Amino acid sequence: MHSPLYIGLMSGTSLDGVDLVAVDFTPKQPVLLAQALEPYPNDILRSLKAMCRSQQTTFDNLGGLDATLGDFYGHAIERFMSNNTIVATDVTAIGSHGQTIQHQPNSTAPYTLQIGDANRIANITKVAVVADFRRRDMAAGGQGAPLVPAFHAACFYHPEENRAIVNIGGIANVTLLPKDKNRPIIGFDCGPGNTLMDQYCQQQYNKRYDENASLATRGVISNELLNSMLDDPYFELAHPKSTGPEYFSAQWLNTQLNKHPTSPNDTLATLCELSALTIHMSLNGLPTCEKVFICGGGTHNPLLMQRLNHYVEGDVETTSVLGIHPDWVEAMAFAWLAKQTLEGKTGNIPSVTGATKAVVLGAIYSA
Repeated sequence: MHSPLYIGLMSGTSLDGVDLVAVDFTPKQPVLLAQALEPYPNDILRSLKAMCRSQQTTFDNLGGLDATLGDFYGHAIERFMSNNTIVATDVTAIGSHGQTIQHQPNSTAPYTLQIGDANRIANITKVAVVADFRRRDMAAGGQGAPLVPAFHAACFYHPEENRAIVNIGGIANVTLLPKDKNRPIIGFDCGPGNTLMDQYCQQQYNKRYDENASLATRGVISNELLNSMLDDPYFELAHPKSTGPEYFSAQWLNTQLNKHPTSPNDTLATLCELSALTIHMSLNGLPTCEKVFICGGGTHNPLLMQRLNHYVEGDVETTSVLGIHPDWVEAMAFAWLAKQTLEGKTGNIPSVTGATKAVVLGAIYSA
């Protein structure tokens, strides 16, 4: 009989490190048993930033970083299991998202690339690993993203209210869960969440991010810069759609700032407004929803939450009120997707990704 325990591993576009969770899926509402954030060591972080933010690399760099990251993930899970007195036989599988290096769903031959060799994770942990979730959806004609809406639907659906779940990581995405099960679930990437703010902080202040929005709070929104950024065609695209920091990059921002020079604090205030406003625009374009719940790192940005409350009608709450801490929703989703894969169940939602059919996601790497 399978253990009810799964480990989820998620590293998003914010590049702050890897989230690890241990989840029990026996109850109707998944139970988070343990959680940790393992920051990337500086050498890995430097290599990832260089690779993610450039259109070019070498086979040597790519292959080497894939192996290095696989070892890092494996040892991080080993420490996590040891710290929480979990042994390999306790765990059915590890769901590893990997680190996205490029996401190009609209190229001539659409592709997405996540690294962190799952063979090495399985070898170190002696636990089966499910990885490479996104490419199976792409093979079926989908965007390969977002994949978390299926987990949102499993955990947060309510028969009496239409709910929107907004995940604010490096990129922000929204899921609409209609109370009427005959209506399609909608989900897509709104645009930048934290990525532009974080990249700008690193560039201008040598800080990983604007802690407590202390810098942005001192700034004033530049309407010229804001309107110029809002003119980007991505925001007008119909869904399904997905994007990443290779699109909303430092280069993208510098092009905007060259047209509309703005002081650093004002730039951060304006980037925060861009994130809030494009999330609001995305919600506005959806059928009515009674409740909006936020998860992801953006929940820790008080200015962003304040601006979302300003724009969105009704209360904006975090997923904590639904029983799942906002910091761990995505990592739990990939533990759940690993479970779906092992059970031969589909993990994508065609109305979200644009795939021609629902498919079983990922590849299984035996222990």
